[in-house]
Amino acid sequence: MTVYIDPPTWPGHGRMWSHMVSDVSYDELHAFAEQVGCPRRAFERDHYDVPAHRYADAVRAGAVEVSSREVVRLLTRAGLRRRKRSGSGR
Repeated sequence: MTVYIDPPTWPGHGRMWSHMVSDVSYDELHAFAEQVGCPRRAFERDHYDVPAHRYADAVRAGAVEVSSREVVRLLTRAGLRRRKRSGSGR
């Protein structure tokens, strides 16, 4: 099981956020997220939004640190990338 996380460089709601992904399956990602205490509502299309204060927890639990560009590459290569639809609120 490998889950990846990018640095918390994405601003939103007064915080900085990371993206956590799997290159295998959403099931793997959901299981890992549950293990580190990320609520299911933090899942957006193909990744979990992880607040900066939880970043170290995810890494300690085994998430591999990668760049934001690498997150997109991993999702795309695995066929798990779900792009935001134009005109959608999320």
